[in-house]
Amino acid sequence: MSQANFLLIQSSMTKTNAIDGKPAKLLHLTNQHGMTATFMDIGATWLSCTLPVNKEHREILLRSLNMEEHIKQTAYFGSVVGRYANRISRGKFSINSKPYKITINDGDNSLHGGVNGFDKRRWTIESSRENSVTFSLYSKDGDQGYPANLQVKVTYTLTNDNELVIDYFAKSDSNCPVNLTNHAYFNLAGEQSNAKSLDHTLQMHADHYLPTHDDLIPTGELRAVKSTSFDFNQEKKIGAEFLSEQDQKIAGGYDHAFIFNKKLTNGEATVVTLTSPEKEVSMRVSTTKPAIQFYSGNFLAETPGASKIYQNYDGLALETQYLPDGPNHSEWGESSGILSAEATYQHQTTYQFEF
Repeated sequence: MSQANFLLIQSSMTKTNAIDGKPAKLLHLTNQHGMTATFMDIGATWLSCTLPVNKEHREILLRSLNMEEHIKQTAYFGSVVGRYANRISRGKFSINSKPYKITINDGDNSLHGGVNGFDKRRWTIESSRENSVTFSLYSKDGDQGYPANLQVKVTYTLTNDNELVIDYFAKSDSNCPVNLTNHAYFNLAGEQSNAKSLDHTLQMHADHYLPTHDDLIPTGELRAVKSTSFDFNQEKKIGAEFLSEQDQKIAGGYDHAFIFNKKLTNGEATVVTLTSPEKEVSMRVSTTKPAIQFYSGNFLAETPGASKIYQNYDGLALETQYLPDGPNHSEWGESSGILSAEATYQHQTTYQFEF
């Protein structure tokens, strides 16, 4: 992205004040190959990512046209979501037999931290360097109903290996649910293209997924992907078996947690590979998280975007995380997402691009 294009994005996101009545702050990184990444302090948002493909700067992230639309949208474009990414049934859970009730914003359930989640907050720009930026946020005890005082930091680093590395850190003063992820929507053919998420090819090294009830809360079963449309262990076009089973029909497509083979969640092994329809661009994901929410963009219809009004499946999200409704499933162990006061929440996810 040229400096002029960055200035256009900056202008569009700052001409209207953010939800707190002040203009957003944007930061822009470029590596030696011409890959760029732009970030915003509202929601610690990964706002833009361009790749030099066919002598043009291809925008591969979906985003809002301006701040006014960003405030209205419910897609969580590129934001860091929390305290707890994904859904918590009825907004209820218990820790050490003490019940908690958090804010409800998705039918009868809580989604991505509740009514005023981390995506809507202004984060502090803790530091910025030539190739990285660190955002921090302090969440008080009782925030959205969650227990504990929580300090959070997120660092984005753009490397010369065309990686966007996201480091998550959190520390609390008592036990509480913590599940941070980034909600970027990718279209490797380009944000302006007519290509759909269903036209992309996907490979995921995941042997199990979580089927859901009609409200997209997991049933609790860890179901084997073998012999189902949820098996992406071999590279497969996303649309190949689309809506072919009831578990997909419930969600209008893929909107499910996939559980990785534990030996691959070392932050180095490739757990997911996404390839553009024309095979010009691929993205490899590595992570220390146990699972990923693969969302095929089933609810994007009529959302105003950067270049057009988005429709369903115009982009897809690959959100590394603990398991949805985890605080209500202690049997899932670490994947239930409860951070103890003695522990440090530290995870890394890397998106590496080849073009």
